[in-house]
Amino acid sequence: MSKKEEILHRLGIEALSGMQLGMSDAMLGGNGDVVLLSPTGTGKTLAYLLPLVHMLDASSEEVRAVVIVPGRELALQSHEVFRAMGCGLKSMCLYGGRPAMDEHRELRKIMPQVVFATPGRLVDHLEKGNIDAGGIRYLVIDEFDKCLKMGFAGEMSKAIGLLGAVSRRFLMSATDADEIPSFVSMGRAVRLDFLNCGDVHGRIGRYVVKSRDKDKLETLAALLCSLGEGSTIVFLNYRDSVERTGAFLESKGFVVSTFHGGLDQKEREAAIYRFANGSANVLVATDLASRGLDLPGVDNIIHYHLPVGEDEYVHRVGRTARWKAEGRAFFLLGPGEELPAYVGETPEEYVVQEGGDVPPQPRMVTLYIGKGKKDKVSRGDVLGFLCKTGGLEGADIGRIDVMERWAYVAVDSGKWKDAVKRASGAKLKGIKTVVELVR
Repeated sequence: MSKKEEILHRLGIEALSGMQLGMSDAMLGGNGDVVLLSPTGTGKTLAYLLPLVHMLDASSEEVRAVVIVPGRELALQSHEVFRAMGCGLKSMCLYGGRPAMDEHRELRKIMPQVVFATPGRLVDHLEKGNIDAGGIRYLVIDEFDKCLKMGFAGEMSKAIGLLGAVSRRFLMSATDADEIPSFVSMGRAVRLDFLNCGDVHGRIGRYVVKSRDKDKLETLAALLCSLGEGSTIVFLNYRDSVERTGAFLESKGFVVSTFHGGLDQKEREAAIYRFANGSANVLVATDLASRGLDLPGVDNIIHYHLPVGEDEYVHRVGRTARWKAEGRAFFLLGPGEELPAYVGETPEEYVVQEGGDVPPQPRMVTLYIGKGKKDKVSRGDVLGFLCKTGGLEGADIGRIDVMERWAYVAVDSGKWKDAVKRASGAKLKGIKTVVELVR
């Protein structure tokens, strides 16, 4: 079995898509720069990581490749994909919100060949000499269009200016990119355009849901009831609208996570983990949730507010039907609202009956455990702790995510109370720990 086949087997992937094969050929079969355009959810992360591992030497103790990403969430997601590949190479995430000095210590300890970094934090480390820019040969800019839209042009320009030894550049985007910023200094780049391949859009059913009232909350609740136990993201354009909608749905008995830029980092993490691990059926969010998050298996997208532009529409819809899955997208239209022209063919009308339905409940809840990687705690440690001390069985426990200083665990919704009672204050790896419900 070849190295590529071993990695795909480890990830549970039977075969690569045409886009991924094309990216691999362009990176491994040439020596120039590459621009890849492909819709959200088609596997661009693996598309560049798979050939990249063949271009790096696991025995090196220097950073050889830098991946610039627009946000912390995408850095962590890409880092986890890289780790799951089990290719013998080491990686690290660098992002704001934690001391750069701590990251510097980790860099010296881990000695990664690949770093996933936000623009500002990368500049910080390069200017301080924490990373030897002279050893970096490959630069990847993932979601470079979003990096620009988020106002990172200056920081990206500075970072790229400090990476003078880079010989090849690889740019990824889910939207068209006719103009590449001059500071990226692309050579004669190969352009791979898969935006209109039709594969993803053919797997997404599109529907219009009409509300009699301008305030569409009752119609939204009825629609969610009609969708059953599937996972749904409701997109709105404003933070206060997210809070209002989330509170309304909770008052109706839905289990909801809310997500927007006004939350602090820990609140955002908790919201995403509750939704991703099945502890919340509904994620109510701004467009911040449309990119850079690891949200597998999203069944439905609801546009409560119409997208402000075509790019936002593309990224929202790309949250569902990822890889080979199918999904649905609903446009919730109030009186006087019309579909934007970029939607194209008019979607089918979906009629819901308001009132009387019981909101579907998730099978899991999320528990917080106050110990993490800094305490030498692993997923196996958490599993064993909850089974031995918490009285749970393996089938009662779902996704486990171990962070630096704490862990999140999905647990059967009918058994969490007894588990918390048993485990709270008990010792995990010899240290008393907190165990509580994440609300």
